[in-house]
Amino acid sequence: MALILCPECTHTISNAADFCPSCGYPLKGSPQKRRKLPNGTGSIKHLSGRRSREWAAYPHVTKFSQNGSPILEPAIGYFKTYEEAYQALILHNVTINVPQVYGTAVQSRLPVSTPPQYRDITFAELYKLYYHNKFNNSKKKFSRSSAYSSRAAFNNCKPLHERKFLELRKADLQEIIDDCPLKHSSLELIVTLFKGMYSYALQNDIIEKDYSKYVSINIADDDECGVPFSQAALETLWKNKNNKNVGMILLMIYTGFRISAYKDIRYDREGEYFQGGVKTASAKNRIVPLHPAIRGFALSFFHRFQSEGSETFHAHKCRKEFYEVLNALNLTFSDSGTKHTPHDCRHTFSWLCDKYKVDELSKHLLMGHSLGNDIERSVYGHRTLDELRAEIAKIEVPFCY
Repeated sequence: MALILCPECTHTISNAADFCPSCGYPLKGSPQKRRKLPNGTGSIKHLSGRRSREWAAYPHVTKFSQNGSPILEPAIGYFKTYEEAYQALILHNVTINVPQVYGTAVQSRLPVSTPPQYRDITFAELYKLYYHNKFNNSKKKFSRSSAYSSRAAFNNCKPLHERKFLELRKADLQEIIDDCPLKHSSLELIVTLFKGMYSYALQNDIIEKDYSKYVSINIADDDECGVPFSQAALETLWKNKNNKNVGMILLMIYTGFRISAYKDIRYDREGEYFQGGVKTASAKNRIVPLHPAIRGFALSFFHRFQSEGSETFHAHKCRKEFYEVLNALNLTFSDSGTKHTPHDCRHTFSWLCDKYKVDELSKHLLMGHSLGNDIERSVYGHRTLDELRAEIAKIEVPFCY
């Protein structure tokens, strides 16, 4: 049960009521007939095309062009149903007009104490300030790919470019994500941009509320899809284990870490395990004992990226080397015809765990998978380092190492 506003008198009432106790307005009865908007309330429009939020609510028109045509103000929000848009419009007018509700004045939202120079700033203008502050005026150095990703995300927000930033709401941001036809990774960049811009705006007193934290990506993460390397492909990799960069591929296959995790991964030489991870709470900082066959590759990784004076690990450079190795060994494509990606190494690790009967709990812990609602395993399921080491040692390698 929740509280709503009566569309007739704006009194606060229960959404389970059949009629308003104050004015008698019927709240239930003829669901097919849409409620008529009171004069001066605004308008609701049904948007064309396939949209998740197809109803737009617009405030009352107060401006007109020279020829007398009404100038429509930006929408206050976008909604799935006409009823949701209706309620939002009523609430919008309540906060502006401050009517009397049960004898007590409803307080409108206090205006943001925004500096005068920022009150009419557009999304595009704020982005320029944010971009300059992050990439040109910061002591922290960002890669060219990071700057490029930021510009690409901005270009994918074109409908917002000329909108006033202070007028944007969660629905405006969410619509950009919902209507974008790009992959999950591109949507992640847009959400990251939103969060960065709102963080900058909060720090400079341009806004008082961060709407970016309510935005969500409502499609499956396509980066998680993949195809394991075949047994024949593994044999080819092991035959060429001494070739440059093949060891890194085998390291990813027999540890199950995502490629981005290697930037901050910890190598414990004494305990012979990797510790780290990205993405989820279950994946972060997990421990994966090194299979005896790849300990030499782990040592090479340490000397290349983690010893004193070593080079910095870059995921994009590692991806480039990954594709170069597969192309040289004629392993670019899987048996099903799909192009192998670095994430296929993680799929291969999962496949090897199943093939060589690594117990299910150990596999979940090694891969950093969430145990969901399985309280018994998520709370009481434990494995020692030696137990995990024994499980991972079950995996056989094609050739003697």
